[in-house]
Amino acid sequence: MTFEYKDHEADIGIVGIGNTIKQAFEQGAKGMFSLMCNIKKVEKNEQINIKCNAPDYETLFVEWLNELLSKKDLENMFFSEFKIEKIERVNDELKLTAKVFGEKINIKKHEPKIEVKAATYSGLKFKQKDGKYYIQCVVDV
Repeated sequence: MTFEYKDHEADIGIVGIGNTIKQAFEQGAKGMFSLMCNIKKVEKNEQINIKCNAPDYETLFVEWLNELLSKKDLENMFFSEFKIEKIERVNDELKLTAKVFGEKINIKKHEPKIEVKAATYSGLKFKQKDGKYYIQCVVDV
């Protein structure tokens, strides 16, 4: 399980990679928050519940990342652990439920880097290869 970055003209591409689709989504979130702060210094003091839905994995990935950004801003928190409980198909929608863990933003402790404004629909890809799941999008910084 890991994440990586893709070169992009003005923004940054994030690729979540995992043994399961849930792990790929979790790694994508970890990659996004690693762009924003020193994620290793973010303690898991508080838990936030996340729910989102979309018609396919690619769109769900964007919704997931944007929901995390929204919670970051609303709760004034950075997150460092991402646990997707379920991704399930209900009728024509994929529904994601997760718990994320982090703490209130502390500028000195968390060493903020760049601001991620939004996950975008640019560069969306989802594939399964060699037993791994890959999901990617571009984030606006």
